Amino acid sequence: MIFADFLSFPLLGTVALSVVLLQLYLGKKYKPLDNIPGPVSPSWITGNFKQVFNPGAWAFHELIAEKYGGMARLHGPWGTKSLYIFDSKAMHTVLVKDQDVFEESDGFLESNLLIFGNGLIGTLGHQHRQQRKMLNPVFSAAHMREMIPTFFQVGHQLESALKKRLQSGPPTQEVDILSWMGRTALEIIGQAGLGYSFDPLTDDESFHPYSKAIKDLFPTLMRVQFWRMNVLQYVSRIGSASFRRFVVNLLPWEDLHHIRDMVDYMHRTAEEIYESKKRAFEMGDEVVSQQIGRGNDLISVLMRENLKASTEDRLQDSEVVGQSAMARLLHLLSKHPEAQDRLRQELVEAKRQKEGEDLTYNELTELPYLDAICRETLRLYAPASNVIRFARRDGVIPLHKPILGLDGTEMHEVAVPRGTTVFVSIFNANRNPDLWGKDADEWKPERWLSPLPEPLVEARIPGVYSHLMTFIGGGRSCIGFKFSQLEMKVVISILVETFKFSPSDKDSEIFWQMNGVTAPVVGKDKHPQLPMNISLVN
Repeated sequence: MIFADFLSFPLLGTVALSVVLLQLYLGKKYKPLDNIPGPVSPSWITGNFKQVFNPGAWAFHELIAEKYGGMARLHGPWGTKSLYIFDSKAMHTVLVKDQDVFEESDGFLESNLLIFGNGLIGTLGHQHRQQRKMLNPVFSAAHMREMIPTFFQVGHQLESALKKRLQSGPPTQEVDILSWMGRTALEIIGQAGLGYSFDPLTDDESFHPYSKAIKDLFPTLMRVQFWRMNVLQYVSRIGSASFRRFVVNLLPWEDLHHIRDMVDYMHRTAEEIYESKKRAFEMGDEVVSQQIGRGNDLISVLMRENLKASTEDRLQDSEVVGQSAMARLLHLLSKHPEAQDRLRQELVEAKRQKEGEDLTYNELTELPYLDAICRETLRLYAPASNVIRFARRDGVIPLHKPILGLDGTEMHEVAVPRGTTVFVSIFNANRNPDLWGKDADEWKPERWLSPLPEPLVEARIPGVYSHLMTFIGGGRSCIGFKFSQLEMKVVISILVETFKFSPSDKDSEIFWQMNGVTAPVVGKDKHPQLPMNISLVN
């Protein structure tokens, strides 16, 4: 026993010395960030990480904005330092001007590669640009026009299912609107995106297992976020794939096993869809035109363009393979009946001359109040609350609004050391009272029906959509934002014209979690759901 204690002294001394040396090294490396104000670190091991990333982190993000403004210093794991920004000029530098300096972190890329495959969100540089080049025509406005009949078809399937439910039971019923919206979004993506039907949307029992996997994936990922971002990149390439799978199976970690099973299922489904499409293309255009989507779905267009591309521009098979916004909007309308009535009136007036026909692409996109409601919901309640970038070499971030350093000097720019993590807050950028006004935290669709505040316009927010950071900006902006906007408008226009939405008895227990994608839960139940009362308008 004494001998063992004697041996432990050198080991403890080595650990202590390593920690001291690491602190000295990191202190010198991150010295340029020392003058930036920010919250204190509750832990040397995790820093502010658990305060920034947890389902109930809203108050902490609000505190950062209120106390420190558009740029703050955070403490990262193991004594590192990070930046938290929502200043417009800083965001433009990080996401647009110097996007080759501020890229996705290795941990984020490795995680996305393992979960979603070798697609847009798991690649960098030339490979990423090559994939976007191939995908851009698929998400063009012209192609959206061709797909709008499919969007309406799926929307009417949902309408029929909810009508049938109400007509065969009480006139007002509670439904899990999140489940129905998730299923509808999946079916629209399936038919318009993949030429594949996941869900006939006939009743509560007809849902496809894929919709449950998508709904549970992001909350589960949030529970392992620290390990994804700070540990995964160091262990994900150890040994062979079969060895890593053996280790995952061996670990007594329920969330990790749940992610493994969801990813396996999603991958199998994606491969089945892709192989089916590939066989159809081998048999000729006539066979492709007889499939769901009639060859106009996104993946068919992508595969057709891919076959025409030169060898050096062509994507590999693995790259081709590889929603809560609508539910949130309906929840808001249920709590704002005057806005719901106004929107319904606009929709009724627009369809008065149509004799039962669906609105065209132009008619739908030019409805001012529907557009205002969608924009305001995406502003105040962006599905993703932040994005993360990593300084791959030394850089400089200028500021639109200078900050006051800890030593009292006014700082117009900040030198950023290589290796610094930069948190870009979509949540605070979309709610910045300096730009949006004192009512920035209020849901007010009417703000979009008059000229926007001059400070907002002058700030030149770098987002790709309407002065918002919801779909971010630059070379890694959300390529499918027009698709999601159109989906949102089609489904909401059908539902609000036919149904009246009101809060359920469980409304006070609903809490929207800050996951990778914001999701509602009820009480202590960790599974995402959004109960709401619906009834027929007529």
